[in-house]
Amino acid sequence: MYSIETRQLTKKFKEKVAVDEINLQIKKGELFALLGTNGAGKTTTIKMLSGLILPTSGDIEIENMDMKKDIFKIKEILNVSPQETAIAPNLTVKENLEFMAGVYQISNKEKKIDELIKQFKLEEILNKKAKTLSGGWQRRLSIAISLINNPKILFLDEPTLGLDVIARKELWKVINELKGKITIILTTHYMEEAESLSDRIGIMANGKLVDVGTSEDLIKKTKTNNFEDAFVSIATGGKL
Repeated sequence: MYSIETRQLTKKFKEKVAVDEINLQIKKGELFALLGTNGAGKTTTIKMLSGLILPTSGDIEIENMDMKKDIFKIKEILNVSPQETAIAPNLTVKENLEFMAGVYQISNKEKKIDELIKQFKLEEILNKKAKTLSGGWQRRLSIAISLINNPKILFLDEPTLGLDVIARKELWKVINELKGKITIILTTHYMEEAESLSDRIGIMANGKLVDVGTSEDLIKKTKTNNFEDAFVSIATGGKL
């Protein structure tokens, strides 16, 4: 059963083809990493999959709903944790959660907030203003906020960008605990992160989805010694 499926998904900006006839299937509960160098088309793809922009042609199905016909229903079941930490800096951690619960009109918001506090181990920082938190805690809060509406699909855009190695590893634990419960689409420039967290990985180059598989599959296919070398080989067509 697929959570996301695309057929011939294409996006053009005037004469430039940013995404070129992508066929992609992401399973329910899967953590799927979408990788590519700058300009490969992954950001445009994510924007289409999350309903931020419409494709030029092709089809997107999200949880068996057509993006063109059911975009408002689809937006109710997904959320995005953006690269820029999405928190209100002058509110406390708890106030941030309460505010977003109000925005989404969560019916049993106190119960949901308590769940997220325990899930993300936010107890010790609940009354601290968000702007005083470390980068790792801010990212943790940002991801917690993105789960306030119980999404079936979560887009994580560079979740550990700029974090030190300890904060990154701690956030990996949080993300790993979400695996299997919801479908996660991860974008990252850290190859170790994609390899550690993902069930499968898709690699884009020049607007095309050039390969999909587990990190082990892609290493074997390229006859390389590690995933970073495999990524470079696939993304450059073996030119490096």
